[in-house]
Amino acid sequence: MPPDALIVVPTYNERENLPRLIERLRALPTPVDVLVVDDNSPDGTGQLADDMARRDPGIHVLHRPGKEGLGRAYCAGFAWALERSYECIFEMDGDLSHNPDDVPRFLEASRDADLVLGSRYTRGIRVINWPLHRLMLSLTAAKYVRMITGMPFTDPTGGYKCFRRKALQKIDLRNVRSNGYSFQIELTHIIWRSGLRVIEVPIIFTDRYQGTSKMSSHIVREALLMVWRLWIQNGLRRRPRSVE
Repeated sequence: MPPDALIVVPTYNERENLPRLIERLRALPTPVDVLVVDDNSPDGTGQLADDMARRDPGIHVLHRPGKEGLGRAYCAGFAWALERSYECIFEMDGDLSHNPDDVPRFLEASRDADLVLGSRYTRGIRVINWPLHRLMLSLTAAKYVRMITGMPFTDPTGGYKCFRRKALQKIDLRNVRSNGYSFQIELTHIIWRSGLRVIEVPIIFTDRYQGTSKMSSHIVREALLMVWRLWIQNGLRRRPRSVE
């Protein structure tokens, strides 16, 4: 019987990190499948993923023609997962900044939630290897999102998540507008405003030691504007629509 959980890992030039990440995921005590969504990485990440998939039926690869952004990659991976029987679908970075050993805790929490958010800021600040300006940007963004949207989460921009199947089915993936890190805010907001249960679990985030970050000023600007659009979509409410 195949696992109920799928880890979606978008990649662009993650050849150095991918083998170790998949090795750790496939060694977890709770079995999970892995879907690598590769955006035609010039460093051969996609070919490497294909080689691993040929040796392990629990590894799957989805090739896309080019670099189109984090949001498009995740939407493609989610659509792939929903065409199959997975009950729990994860987001996880391909650079080992998210600890694979946390997956069982997410799965345990998902028994009582529709979306589980990994939080870097629950029970203190849990970030390793970030410069101070990057940490302050992240903390300020979290406060900004809470203020505009009303979402009560400490880390709404985080990218380590576990969706229950019915939560993803609430989202029209074809109409998701954001593509950078605002994608994380948009999906959480859609699920939260639908009245589904969202909880946070504490994680330790370790910034990448190999490769380069995909953060850019365009991604920041997109996130700044996205929260106002979400507030308008929610009828200028700062609470779920189902709560009157």
